[in-house]
Amino acid sequence: MAAVRRWSEGMSSDNIKGLVLAISSSLFIGASFIVKKKGLKKAGASGVRAGVGGYSYLLEPLWWIGMITMVVGEIANFAAYAFAPAILVTPLGALSIIISAVLAHIILREKLHTFGILGCALCVVGSTTIVLHAPQERQIESVTEVWDLATETGFLFYTALVLTAVFILIFHFVPQYGQTHIMVYIGVCSLVGSISVMSVKALGIALKLTFSGMNQLLYPQTWAFTLVVASCVITQMNYLNKVMVYTLPFLLLVPSLSLLMSTFLLLF
Repeated sequence: MAAVRRWSEGMSSDNIKGLVLAISSSLFIGASFIVKKKGLKKAGASGVRAGVGGYSYLLEPLWWIGMITMVVGEIANFAAYAFAPAILVTPLGALSIIISAVLAHIILREKLHTFGILGCALCVVGSTTIVLHAPQERQIESVTEVWDLATETGFLFYTALVLTAVFILIFHFVPQYGQTHIMVYIGVCSLVGSISVMSVKALGIALKLTFSGMNQLLYPQTWAFTLVVASCVITQMNYLNKVMVYTLPFLLLVPSLSLLMSTFLLLF
């Protein structure tokens, strides 16, 4: 309780806004996975499944409802990064694991086994621990400051490793093992997501500063981060749809994706 009291007293108004937005984001994103999964299953019954390269789900209204729900959640998540440190926002994504797991059990009839329950509990414990001990974020006055951090040798080396791994997965492992090994698609989504965290944070800060009167749209770095975010989102959405049509337990997807992304983020 003492840790909670110290944490609440040290929370700034911006951090509280980010906390509320992050929790709201998890609610929307967690529900969107279930709606999209039902849409994909419905589209796959009358057309080519997304898992084998089909795009019939684009004509399915239920999939679009799930997509809109996810967009709302991602907008809230995007805004959360503008107000609170990434180390505070990212772990709260674990809430979407709980929501997806419960809804999948109820709506999709995907049984939640003992290890699934244990995994959800560990996610809650881990996320709570990180949030309670999240450091204060330093003040950023320009998007160029984030750019300087993103172009440091350590992060550039990490980015090069991630992109190399992604290209190997996409061009070598996806054609051979994508249909039988779900972790290939999840690996692509997770690795790409770990890069997008920095860009989403930078873009959120840029928009926040712009709305406060310090126009960041004049900087080319803002548009570079925007391009990275767009590329990451398109890539993740493509492979995420391929994952969700598999007959393997759907509950494996969200915890694996969220935990891998969080791990890559916390390394930096």
